[in-house]
Amino acid sequence: MLILHRSERADRLVDALGELLAEPLADPVQAEVVAVPTRGVERWITQRLSHRLGAGPGGSAGVCANLDFPFPGNLVSRATARAMGSDPDDPWAPERLVWALIDVVDRHSDDPALDPLLRHLADATPPGRPPATERAARRFPTLRHLADLFDRYGVHRPDLIRSWADGSAGASWQSHLWRLVRSHLDVPSPAERVDAAVAVIRATPDVLDLPDRVSVFGLTRLPAGHLSVLDAVAVHRDVHLFLLHPSGDLWARTASAVTPGGPIPARDADPTSPLARHPLLRSWGRDAREMQVVLAATASADSVHHAVEEDSDRSLLGRIQSDIRHDRRPGTDHPGYVVDASDRSLQVHSCHGRLRQVEVMRDAVLHLLRDRPDLEP
Repeated sequence: MLILHRSERADRLVDALGELLAEPLADPVQAEVVAVPTRGVERWITQRLSHRLGAGPGGSAGVCANLDFPFPGNLVSRATARAMGSDPDDPWAPERLVWALIDVVDRHSDDPALDPLLRHLADATPPGRPPATERAARRFPTLRHLADLFDRYGVHRPDLIRSWADGSAGASWQSHLWRLVRSHLDVPSPAERVDAAVAVIRATPDVLDLPDRVSVFGLTRLPAGHLSVLDAVAVHRDVHLFLLHPSGDLWARTASAVTPGGPIPARDADPTSPLARHPLLRSWGRDAREMQVVLAATASADSVHHAVEEDSDRSLLGRIQSDIRHDRRPGTDHPGYVVDASDRSLQVHSCHGRLRQVEVMRDAVLHLLRDRPDLEP
């Protein structure tokens, strides 16, 4: 079963995750799987769960152990590799693909179809320096970037990659280079094998080395290919998706505007794009809204909203947060509001460069910790 947990705040989501993990798996030795977007989120979750799992009164003396924290992409790749019986060390992973690209470019250094790439590698040669030397110096960072591009194409545009593979589309140097690499590796790319892997996972649950419960935490975006694999895993296991979504009101209006099981619309034809009323939701909330559209079109799931309780914070920041949660146009809930001169809840600092921004942020945090004893790092 696929279960969606959504909230406007990450701390509410991690509390819900703690409640879920407090019920142990049937196999006490098997590790819980909680996919996370970054290692920083992993550390934060571990610290929060240690106050919940096995903790005494007041959240003391708890422990967070026997948890596996893969990245969502690694979780999907591992499941796909197991389903297809292939090597989990995927040669299409960007950190490995770059070496195949280097080999292919060296072998086809006179290929006219690769002329734009080869000219880029040889351009801007300093006087007195051989072109071959400059090409070697620029080769790795350029091809590492291309490896990342091919990986993102496979995740977000799998139809494009499949059209390159069968030759039905693509006459650019990128498609030609991709086909050369595909022939060199002689291994199907992730976009080519995902449909077959999904079918195997649905029909043969024991092929995966996953526990009966899998969690994916803190998502703000989810490619359709990843979701199709997770939806297949959810046929025989509980898959819990913990989603950050800034507004419950916008979620409800978006849900009424999309057709469950329908096609995923192109961005310029997305009927949900004008629904947000608050300008910050229209801009910064686009990823979360589009993730909901992908979820509605790709998978059927139960949804649980872990709502944030309204508090008495009437500061400028508190009012903005409340407007975003309820997707209200600024000022409609508090017309004529004037910011109090002592209100420091929202600060804007003008800084000359990123390093200075970090320095000012550090000073601001230290001031807050000094002035408010209830705050902790």
